[in-house]
Amino acid sequence: MNRNNFCIIMAGGISSRFWPLCNPNHAKQFIDIMGTGETMLQSTFRHYSAVCDRDNIIIVTTEAMKRQVQCQLPGLKPYQILCEPQRRNTAPCVAFAAAVIRRINPDANIIVTPSDHAIFNEKSFVSDLHEALDVASRHDWIVTLGAPPTSPTPSYGYIQYDLSAAEAATPKLHKVITFTEKPPVEMARQFIASGEFLWNTGIYVWRLPVLLDAFAEHLPAIAESFAELDYDTPQEQLEHIYETSDTISIDYGIMEKAHNVYCLPASFGWSDVETWDSLYDVLSKDAAGNAFASGKTLFYDSHNTMVHVPEDMVAIVDGLDNYLVSSANGVLLITPREHSDMLIRFSGDVAVAESKPLKS
Repeated sequence: MNRNNFCIIMAGGISSRFWPLCNPNHAKQFIDIMGTGETMLQSTFRHYSAVCDRDNIIIVTTEAMKRQVQCQLPGLKPYQILCEPQRRNTAPCVAFAAAVIRRINPDANIIVTPSDHAIFNEKSFVSDLHEALDVASRHDWIVTLGAPPTSPTPSYGYIQYDLSAAEAATPKLHKVITFTEKPPVEMARQFIASGEFLWNTGIYVWRLPVLLDAFAEHLPAIAESFAELDYDTPQEQLEHIYETSDTISIDYGIMEKAHNVYCLPASFGWSDVETWDSLYDVLSKDAAGNAFASGKTLFYDSHNTMVHVPEDMVAIVDGLDNYLVSSANGVLLITPREHSDMLIRFSGDVAVAESKPLKS
């Protein structure tokens, strides 16, 4: 295994889409949402351990979530868990981790990835990552992995790429033309029909010097502020840097501006599992279209219904059509699946769910 390969796993986010399963104290990445026996974070760590030494994987999270990371991934060294004092989106997150990696290995090849996406073919995933790392290690390019779209999902980002190959030696690699974040569904349909677009997985691969140059060119204030950070930077200094930092994503801050971005179409199955509906799409189903990820469930005269309840609970579902049933954290949710896109507002320990119309 190449000792120069490093991975930054971004694990500080909070998703309210899976309420009542998720809340600010119980984020999606720390939950076995797929019913696989692993949390999303554990699964992500295992996948990337196939291409990076365990010691070269760095988790960026928050102080409030640090204990959960330590419990789910025991044995990590101090520099492998970086705690942001504030959430400033993904660009500062990556800049922090890159500054730490710079002190460990200035020749690093770096993978940046979310902590809560699903990978369905590990062998193909490892093969694609090795190819991306090989290309990135030999060129001053940013390499992103794009998933072939299967539906005009408006909640994903889309990558338009040049259909011609980057060069003869890398026929699968294509120059990126544009990034489009969460287009309307009709525009997404046009993207897919053109054959020129992939879903943006948020997985980026680059050499450390290329990463640092990209920050210096496109986000110079963040590059300067975060350049001297380390895993043991005094808390007061870290807090000051985050207080004054821009809040911006790596996608908006760098990927949409850079001219050296190339895309590798992924051969592995992928989903960001961002909503209840996207979870339903990837789960196994019975002949009537019913699915469950956890707990023990018996379906009677029910169709296209999804159940997610605790492992020690038995759910008997009779006569439901196209419903979501979820029980967690003392809350039981039973709702038509088309209403499962909810706006969740938290006030102390009380969660208030308000229905929000789905975008057409």
